[in-house]
Amino acid sequence: QVQVVESGGGLVQAGGSLRLSCAASGRILSINIMGWYRQAPGNQRELVAGITSGGATNYADSVKGRFTISRDNAKNTVYLQMNSLKPEDSAVYYCHARVLPLVGGEYDRWGQGTQVTVSS
Repeated sequence: QVQVVESGGGLVQAGGSLRLSCAASGRILSINIMGWYRQAPGNQRELVAGITSGGATNYADSVKGRFTISRDNAKNTVYLQMNSLKPEDSAVYYCHARVLPLVGGEYDRWGQGTQVTVSS
């Protein structure tokens, strides 16, 4: 079984920074894509940023220039550095991993979510 665990959320003032971390563990052969999604109350879950094992990245337009995604393939860990935070960034942030296990085909695994709250 593969587990995905996030950390690093919290409360920060507008203009501040936070760094989220997410580690995948278990019977993993490789992880092609890792990424961060977020969901605010009343809204659908949306992609914030994603990164492939080769380092290719994509970002939501709303976070470009403020957020940076990175990963450590050896540790199956992905990070999200969030700068210049705005109140509208407040949401539960979920880590996503597209896992290729030791046995079987690829599947998606989600973390439990971490709350990010930005006060004005």
